[in-house]
Amino acid sequence: MNRKDALELLKEYNKEPFHIRHALTVESVMKYFASKLGYSNDEVEFWGIVGLLHDLDFEKYPEEHCKKVQEIMREKNIDEKIIHGVASHGYGLVSDIKPEHEMEKVLYATDELTGLIGAAALMRPSKSVQDMELKSIKKKFKDKKFAAGCSRDVIENGAKMLGVGLDSLIQDTILAMRVDEDKINEYMNSYSI
Repeated sequence: MNRKDALELLKEYNKEPFHIRHALTVESVMKYFASKLGYSNDEVEFWGIVGLLHDLDFEKYPEEHCKKVQEIMREKNIDEKIIHGVASHGYGLVSDIKPEHEMEKVLYATDELTGLIGAAALMRPSKSVQDMELKSIKKKFKDKKFAAGCSRDVIENGAKMLGVGLDSLIQDTILAMRVDEDKINEYMNSYSI
């Protein structure tokens, strides 16, 4: 599956701009981590596609999240590695498929974290991650009422799975979100259902 086909599939099942933006953000973060970890260009693209499609079923089938997506993808003959990667990001919440590959662990660790960082960015005068600092996110992380839907336990467990400190994971995710923020904003400004 190429990126163009993945984006079309995403838009077939998702119409809400919030979900499209989140998918594009996670795609970008996944590509950043794949590059940083030394994966080949083909693998970087693959990680991006998994990130782009990770919440494919969430908008239409929230009660069947990480389950319905497997059915949808198998009907479309999508690679089982993509299916496993996507389904594993809900491990312990809505899925019993454990993240095994490094790519799956990164997705598991960063999905909720991108939501937390994105919510914090919206509170800033700049509405951007470009001027976001680690200490700001650490403060928001401790405030359980802020972005309450972003599971701190998942983020902490993801850091442990990856064998990195929480501060390191947060800092890298902030840096990752900076890379394509302008491009994502531009896309979303022209996005129409």
